[in-house]
Amino acid sequence: MAATGSTSGQPQFIASTGNRSFSNAPLIENPDADRIVVPDRKSWKNLFAYMGPGFLVSIAYIDPGNFETDLQAGAQYKYGLLWIILVASCAALIIQSLAANLGVATGKHLAEHCRNEYNKVPNFILWVLAEVAIVACDIPEVIGTAFALNMLFSIPVWCGVLLTGLSTLVLLALQQYGVRKLEFLIAFLVLTIAACFFVELGYAKPDATEVVNGLFVPNLKGNGATGLAISLLGAMVMPHNLFLHSALVLSRKIPQSVQGIKQACRFYLIESAFALMVAFLINISVISVSGAVCNSSHLSAEDQNNCLNLDLNKASFLLENVLGSWSSKLFAIALLASGQSSTITGTYAGQYVMQGFLDLRLQPWIRNLLTRSLAIVPSLIVALIGGSAGAGKLIIIASMILSFELPFALIPLLKFTSSKIKMGEHANSTLISVATWIIGSLIMTINIYYLITGFIKLILHSHLKLVAAVFLGIFGFSSMAVYLSGILYLVFRKNKEATHFLALTTPGSRQMTNESESLPREDIVSMQLPPRRDTVDLD
Repeated sequence: MAATGSTSGQPQFIASTGNRSFSNAPLIENPDADRIVVPDRKSWKNLFAYMGPGFLVSIAYIDPGNFETDLQAGAQYKYGLLWIILVASCAALIIQSLAANLGVATGKHLAEHCRNEYNKVPNFILWVLAEVAIVACDIPEVIGTAFALNMLFSIPVWCGVLLTGLSTLVLLALQQYGVRKLEFLIAFLVLTIAACFFVELGYAKPDATEVVNGLFVPNLKGNGATGLAISLLGAMVMPHNLFLHSALVLSRKIPQSVQGIKQACRFYLIESAFALMVAFLINISVISVSGAVCNSSHLSAEDQNNCLNLDLNKASFLLENVLGSWSSKLFAIALLASGQSSTITGTYAGQYVMQGFLDLRLQPWIRNLLTRSLAIVPSLIVALIGGSAGAGKLIIIASMILSFELPFALIPLLKFTSSKIKMGEHANSTLISVATWIIGSLIMTINIYYLITGFIKLILHSHLKLVAAVFLGIFGFSSMAVYLSGILYLVFRKNKEATHFLALTTPGSRQMTNESESLPREDIVSMQLPPRRDTVDLD
């Protein structure tokens, strides 16, 4: 038996047929796509069949944007913002598990639920916001790759930004050997730099009492602490990850029963917890090393200057105790790998978002190139004007954008997973619903507080004429009112669309559901595992 994966003759995009109900037509024609079938049994061994989506999602938690914000947090506030990483990691685990549960229990991912639930105008706005979030997520990847090329080959940052457009072609070439092999290689390189930071902890010797105090005692002392805290939060809990995780779980063929769905949700939670724990330790180690080194009394004048304006392009000196003269090279390789691995997750998320909201399907290379082109423009402008320091600040701004956009993905997720209309008996418990809404409310409160206070400071210290300041104030507060109105609309709007569950309580409903939905989803499988060009003999 042979499986062919040729993609010749395929259209570059497939438009919707006009049917708002989801079609299982694959995004890439590959009827023999690899499948992961979960045995219908109660056994912990089933956990291995569920391994994968959580680790792919966790890549976004150790991307260049995280490294940049972690380094600055440690350099400026020592261990004072470690608690943000702890809170964000716990919140991310709960939120990501809800995204996985939504996909498992309903057979549809978050973007598809939004298309079915909201009218055309709100649906279009949510799609635009999701696309902006994906571009904002790609900006740190672009700049991180440019910094890596600068450290490796002394290429100017602005030239490196332009060269990042070629990474799409490189990824496509490597994907012919299988996405999982590529992900394994990238994860290995990223974990290499993580190991270096773990070893550096032994040299830096951060004060354990101060680290524990920073982890468990919240404070936002110092000028700019709130903005950096929002950046840390945005770099940890990303909107596109919610769309991504809810779609990736659809690639598994799970037992279509109540017990099978509960087991899948439980194992996805365990897998996500392990993957996010690794990401949490990496982020903690980066902040601790940066805080210990940059606040040491034995720094040279050059290193003190690096700490004052610390960015990814200068961070390799933190690893000199471990790697010596090779510190910049290996750090650059790992930074390059981190950026490219995050590009993969961004490409997948972009595919699912476009297919889910618009029922429009693009070839992966077109999708990747489009997102990367939109991210290159602001990165190139800032790199030309502000150099590496300006590019580093743009990473912080991009992370803040992700935090501000989070409510527009988080609120629909919380409402859908708390609704018995959509989830049936797999809906969130009262405790989980209360906890997740508290988390969401805190995130939105911090964002709104920072927006209002920051805008007021901007007006008061801008030295504008009175008329200009008045017009700026009207425009700014009107924009905030629109932002709040959008959030309130999503919060108080009642769910109207019922979802056919994979497992209900009556045999008749199960039969009806099995006819309308089935896992694994062919479009998800084929997007996640692109076909090879050669013919593979499966016998």
